[in-house]
Amino acid sequence: MFHLDMPPTGPRSFTTQYKCYSVSMLPGNERKDVENGGKIILPPSALDQLTRLSIVYPMLFKLTNKKTNRITHCGVLEFVAEEDLVYLPYWMMQHLLLEEGDNLQVESVSLPVATFSRFQPQSPDFLDITNPKAVLENALRHFACLTTGDVVAIKYNSHIYELCVLETKPGSAVSIIECDMNVEFAPPVGYREPEHMQEKGEDMALDPEELMPQPAGFVAFRGEGNRLDGKKKKASMDKESVSPKVLYKRGIPDYDYKFGTLHFLRRSRPPPCKENPNAQDDFKAFSGEGQSLRTNKKK
Repeated sequence: MFHLDMPPTGPRSFTTQYKCYSVSMLPGNERKDVENGGKIILPPSALDQLTRLSIVYPMLFKLTNKKTNRITHCGVLEFVAEEDLVYLPYWMMQHLLLEEGDNLQVESVSLPVATFSRFQPQSPDFLDITNPKAVLENALRHFACLTTGDVVAIKYNSHIYELCVLETKPGSAVSIIECDMNVEFAPPVGYREPEHMQEKGEDMALDPEELMPQPAGFVAFRGEGNRLDGKKKKASMDKESVSPKVLYKRGIPDYDYKFGTLHFLRRSRPPPCKENPNAQDDFKAFSGEGQSLRTNKKK
């Protein structure tokens, strides 16, 4: 009786080594759609191998740099690269610490659908964008998946912004194709809260009596006494505490004042005496006598 080993019926993974290059090295016109996204370009032979395997769609891959043990995940855009070559966005080359022509392991994977992600801008300039979530949502359309720890680059208004993926749920690597994902932002690197004027309350409040001038005239009991036995008197109190302070009187504001007007207060005579308000003043208007410069010729 013979037993034959049956081939496995489950899905087989795709694992291949390629020499990696940045998208700028791709022959032909500049491919901005690849540079500003999270997808790679593989050779046609990779497509032939993937079609023979039971690969779960969408096609997602795990990229590993064996020298530095750096990993990330990505999708595939096209199968037009030369044989044994793979082209990556520049930000992905930087994250994996790869140089032109280094070996890169490409492995097919299946990732859970994302439900949450948290990003941290690498520069406070990202706060200048009017609607950051809308800009990020539009940029993520060129990505297939996210990996915790990645520093992705998005382009907006001819400016490139870098964002670090701090957290992803339900796993450290998730697929963002046709998903409903909640997005949060952490404070950018180097961001500082604006400094507001702190109200110190009583510490900043000044006693109005301290603003009053010191008394310049006679002050009672300001002198120093002498003892009959000739001994010096002990200073029990400071001079500042002995000298009386001028009482502060707050003025009455003009509640009927109209903005833009000036009032000139002139008093030609003193107010009437409070003791006898009915007393008549000796002042009479135009009661003076004038003098003429001409001499009187009449005799």
